[in-house]
Amino acid sequence: MTGKSRSEPPPFTHQLRVRFGECDPQGIVFNANYLAYVDVALTELWRTAFGSYQAMVDRGIDTVVHEVNLLYRASARFDDVLTIAGGFEPPGRTSAVLRLTFRRGDEDLVEARMRYVFVDTPGLRKTEIPDWVRDGLAPFVL
Repeated sequence: MTGKSRSEPPPFTHQLRVRFGECDPQGIVFNANYLAYVDVALTELWRTAFGSYQAMVDRGIDTVVHEVNLLYRASARFDDVLTIAGGFEPPGRTSAVLRLTFRRGDEDLVEARMRYVFVDTPGLRKTEIPDWVRDGLAPFVL
C-alpha cells in the first residue's frame, strides 16, 4: 500500500469468514471470489463514508470498475477469517484507486487494486468527483 507505513493501521478494515461454497474442489477460495470480497468491503466503506452506497447514488453519483488487479500470495480456505484492510489512493479528477490487502492473521494472502471511475447516474457518463464525495472519502485515503 502507498503512503502510510506498515506500522500505521489502514484507514478501513472489514472482516469476512470464508464460506464453503466460495471454495474450489481443492478446498481453497476460488480466485474470482476475491472480486466479490472487494465488493463486500467497498460496500461497507461506502456505508461508513456516506451512510450507504445508495445514499451516494441518490445524490447522482455512481462508480464503474475501470481496472482490476489481484496479486495472489497465499490461499484462503473454508472457515478462515479474513481481514480486508486498506483504503483509497488520493483521488484523481474522475477516478479513484482502491487498494486492499487480504490477511489471515499476520499472513498476507491477496493484494487488490481497483480503479473506479465516477459517473453521473442519469447517463452513466464520466464525471468529476464532487467535493462532497472527496470529503466523505478523505478519512479513507492512504
